[in-house]
Amino acid sequence: MSEFTFYTVAMSRGQISRWSLHEASADYEHVVFDWATRPESFKSINPMNKVPALVHHHMGEDGTTHDHVITEAAAINHYLAETHPAAGLLPDSHERAAYFRWLFFAAGPLEQAVVGQAMGWEVPPERAGMAGFGSLELALGAMEDWLKTNDFAAGNRFTMADTYVGCQFIWGLRFGSIPETPAFKAYVERLIQRHAYAEANAIDAKLIEEAAGNG
Repeated sequence: MSEFTFYTVAMSRGQISRWSLHEASADYEHVVFDWATRPESFKSINPMNKVPALVHHHMGEDGTTHDHVITEAAAINHYLAETHPAAGLLPDSHERAAYFRWLFFAAGPLEQAVVGQAMGWEVPPERAGMAGFGSLELALGAMEDWLKTNDFAAGNRFTMADTYVGCQFIWGLRFGSIPETPAFKAYVERLIQRHAYAEANAIDAKLIEEAAGNG
């Protein structure tokens, strides 16, 4: 048995965490299904019935294996960085503040703002504070200011935070949900050159192609 079992759907946020699995060089096997044929048993792993989900088959000091379930892509990615410290994906003491700041910003305000825009949700200006993300313009402005002077989420070195923050911009620029600015374009170009990104993306691209052929 592999150390990790990764549950995903071809065209989903699972792509975010597959990238992190490859950055960490994790020993994993995947279970791929589609939305229509998700087994009912999957709810025992994630009651939300959504992907990605990761099960860590962790060997305890007593020699027994304990299964630990991690859901939510940002949490999965950071968990993999912590369980694979030799990969060098964790922030150092000077990078830690920016690492957690932008990882959670991307998983919260930024994603909410992008989805809200796509859904056509309009937040009255006087209630922007209640919404938590303010507006798409404010969220993107905060990230752009950072990326104008920093190459990556934690500063000038790639860390695991970039697998989550980066996917927001890779997909956003690809699908037009985020405007292409020089800072965003340069950030995406740095990320897609990574071997682990290309390796993981090739697996998901093949799965998407196979799913389309079966449809």
